[in-house]
Amino acid sequence: MFRIITYMLFLIVCFPVMAVEQLRVGVLQFGTVNWEMDVIIRHQLDNKNGLAIKVIPLSSKNANSVALQGGAVDVIVSDWIWVNRQRAAGKDYTFFPYSLTVGGLYVRPDSGIRQISDLKDRKLGVAGGPVDKSWLLLQAYSRKRGLDISTSVEPAFAAPPLLNQLMLKGDLSAVLNFWHYGARLEAAGMLPLVDVRAMLDGLDIMEPVPMLGWVFSSQWADNHQHLIEGLLNASYAAKRILGESDEEWKIVAPLTKAKDTTTLNNLKEGYRKGIPHGLKKNGMNVASRVFETLAREGGKKLVGEAMQIQDGTFWQVLDSEELIKNNVARQ
Repeated sequence: MFRIITYMLFLIVCFPVMAVEQLRVGVLQFGTVNWEMDVIIRHQLDNKNGLAIKVIPLSSKNANSVALQGGAVDVIVSDWIWVNRQRAAGKDYTFFPYSLTVGGLYVRPDSGIRQISDLKDRKLGVAGGPVDKSWLLLQAYSRKRGLDISTSVEPAFAAPPLLNQLMLKGDLSAVLNFWHYGARLEAAGMLPLVDVRAMLDGLDIMEPVPMLGWVFSSQWADNHQHLIEGLLNASYAAKRILGESDEEWKIVAPLTKAKDTTTLNNLKEGYRKGIPHGLKKNGMNVASRVFETLAREGGKKLVGEAMQIQDGTFWQVLDSEELIKNNVARQ
């Protein structure tokens, strides 16, 4: 027994167990990122990539950015407009693609709304506020079709769940909402009129555009490259699983709050459409074109002092297409 104990002590001294370094990921409490985090942790994709993810739930988009700026988390999911604005103000945040999907415009089947011009003199529910990207893109898109929607409709800005409730009750005939709320509306019989992808096509921007991404400090990433690369590899591996396995969606179903199979299938389809295929330079070049439209429509309230895409806004150390090739089957 003494020899066994001595040998075990020798192994501990000579070959110490290396602690896996922790990465703190801030996520909205009921956000879609939780689905991916669940897959990563259940399949130990973080451990397989040399890190341990600690998920930190946060109550709002504002709380997300405050947590990152205050050092309470290492990484969040946000948009490149926010990153670009921060860089123009001297901060060093950077962006790596997470999803192409944002949302769209949905109408009641009994509303008589079948095209953009039918929205004239109607009340339109809008999620995200006056400088939400989807709302600004809709304004540019509708103007090309002869309707200045900013003056022709009455926008009703409200939280996404409330907009869904008002539409289902019949208090609103049309809403512009985020994609996962739109998936629930479609399952309830509401009709999609135009989504953000179609708006971009209508503005002659045909390339895929990353709308949401992993956001973190460039300096932090330089000092913790193994952590951020491990997270991104784990994230794209989780996308592969959710992109290929219908069984996996049965497991994450409780996290989606889907009340029926139709809603769950809509959420699955929307998520899979958002897997960021086809990006060049992680979307940096096409984002510059989108930025011109958003800056023109939203002004300083949206972009701050940044009148163009700032150097470093898009993190180029890894290539999203390489991660796709390594981890994700094309849908």
